[in-house]
Amino acid sequence: MTTLPPDGPRRSDDTSNLGWALAVVLRRWQELAEAELSDVPHGSRGFHVLGACADEEAPTQAALAARLLIDRSVMTYLLDDLEEAGLVRRRVDPGDRRVRRVCATERGREFLADLRGRVARVEERVLSSLDAQARELFRAAAGRAAAAVQRAEPELDPCAAVRDVAGDAPGARRGRSTGP
Repeated sequence: MTTLPPDGPRRSDDTSNLGWALAVVLRRWQELAEAELSDVPHGSRGFHVLGACADEEAPTQAALAARLLIDRSVMTYLLDDLEEAGLVRRRVDPGDRRVRRVCATERGREFLADLRGRVARVEERVLSSLDAQARELFRAAAGRAAAAVQRAEPELDPCAAVRDVAGDAPGARRGRSTGP
């Protein structure tokens, strides 16, 4: 039988436990980001969709859903709300009238620039215990590791990990969506 210390169970502070460390950082990022992105349809998920629409040459709606690993029916609701807010527009692909291409509007690009500044400030707050060089190294290493995992397992759903770790963060505006 295991006995607990007299002061109760201890919280893990083992900084060598990667899963615990990433979960703590992700949870804090999600809480702060959702608060900062409360005026974006669907919060951080809407931010990521808007970013993909602005950064890519008018992806198809289906390709956008596949790239961001968002169910196609959920993507439809997300895009409906982003379009209603004037941030993206869908247009018929001239090569195939059945296909819709999605691009950020000028208003969407301007809004995205502001949002990226907000998210950068969130990242600075989350990583504020690290010096500037360590923050950059952390971002670079995390980005490379994530890209390698995504290449190895392209069907892996990163949103599932966010839901498991962060749950439904306060301030998230998800509308008709079923996830982060």
